[in-house]
Amino acid sequence: MPGDDAFGDLPVSDRLVVPAGALSWRFSRSSGPGGQGVNTADSRVELAVSPLQLPGLTETQRRRLVERLGDRLVDGVLTIAASEHRQQLRNREAARARLAALLRGAIAPPPAARRKTKPTRGSKERRITAKKQRGETKRLRGRWD
Repeated sequence: MPGDDAFGDLPVSDRLVVPAGALSWRFSRSSGPGGQGVNTADSRVELAVSPLQLPGLTETQRRRLVERLGDRLVDGVLTIAASEHRQQLRNREAARARLAALLRGAIAPPPAARRKTKPTRGSKERRITAKKQRGETKRLRGRWD
């Protein structure tokens, strides 16, 4: 059922929402638990989206998407597979959640750079004390006279 929008739009962040029409669904038989039903039910879910074509992305966000998801994009399409549950509905929910988390992480700004600080006086003293203690331990392993 490609293009199925029974689940509606996918909110990624407060400013980015993936329209339901941009999501492409594929279903297939899943491996794993399920007994006889595993041979008949199409419970495995593949959710595909072209993240670079999404409306509402800034150029910076598009650049981040390419940098962070470049190796996962095949012809500009990002695909998420979910087959950990026995029901197709739960796999669909899992795929949507995973896609939203992946996109959210990919468009997020990088963390602020760490400000370099000098070691405190106490930490320097503890380091020197530990070095002296270690040296003393090694010295005591020496020859027996």
